[in-house]
Amino acid sequence: MKMISAIKFFHILIIVTIFLSCEKSAVINEAVTLRLWPMLEDSMTSTEKPLPSRGDGVLRITDISNPSLTIYPVGEAENPTPAVLIFPGGAYAYIAINKEGIDVAKWFNSIGVTAVLVKYTVPDNKEAAFKDGQRALRLVRHYAKEWNIDPQRVGVIGFSAGGHLAARLSTDFERELYTKIDSADTESCRPDFSILMYPAYLENKETHSLADQIKISAEIPPTFIVQTKDDSSLVGGAILYDQALKDAGISSVFHLFPEGGHGYGIWPSEYEVSNWPELCEKWLKEIGIIHKDNQ
Repeated sequence: MKMISAIKFFHILIIVTIFLSCEKSAVINEAVTLRLWPMLEDSMTSTEKPLPSRGDGVLRITDISNPSLTIYPVGEAENPTPAVLIFPGGAYAYIAINKEGIDVAKWFNSIGVTAVLVKYTVPDNKEAAFKDGQRALRLVRHYAKEWNIDPQRVGVIGFSAGGHLAARLSTDFERELYTKIDSADTESCRPDFSILMYPAYLENKETHSLADQIKISAEIPPTFIVQTKDDSSLVGGAILYDQALKDAGISSVFHLFPEGGHGYGIWPSEYEVSNWPELCEKWLKEIGIIHKDNQ
């Protein structure tokens, strides 16, 4: 019986070793999803669901109550890569998961950047989404070594409502929004760079000034903003934010195109604004986020 038990133990040990090896390989080479909050990890119920199709090819996800991040690594990169956390838009009612999320992640991978797609809390809970964003940034830095990421080159990109969230993360990172729950929360939640795509809610419409949630300081990271003149209800906020950054001495590159509307994401169109990925890649090289050895 002792011999049988020993053999069984040996077989179990082999299986566990193989499993752990596969898990490590998955972290390095394949997309991996991680829940943001440990207290919700064991939740067996998921409220998350897709919204009915509008016939435009956009997959909209709502009722996200157990937020997560999905890491899209850069293959077999020899050196630690930069990373960008992606916050899709959707008016804080849903997230447009494909054209402002998954497809964006694939493009960042193609230029040597690890992409982290964040499914933040929706609908109608901006403060919970803000906490999700801070927690996600800390987790990425906490696992930077395992995910082959340079913790000093971690930034954010947000679209529409996600752009508002990215702006808040880039300006209000010193405020403690939740009680620390583990060692990951000792990491910084300040992004090293910020990309805002047609950002929403940056303007106080009554006073025609920056929204109160946007805190301008000298510690804001270099920022890249894309907007179009015909996105009439939101273009004013982007202009105000860019000017506030420049007045504070922050490096801000603002591309204002004549046409393109709102919500184009990374999908190509007939408008010049569709060239934003090329401009963004050039900017990331100029500010030292993308190095030649990451491509």
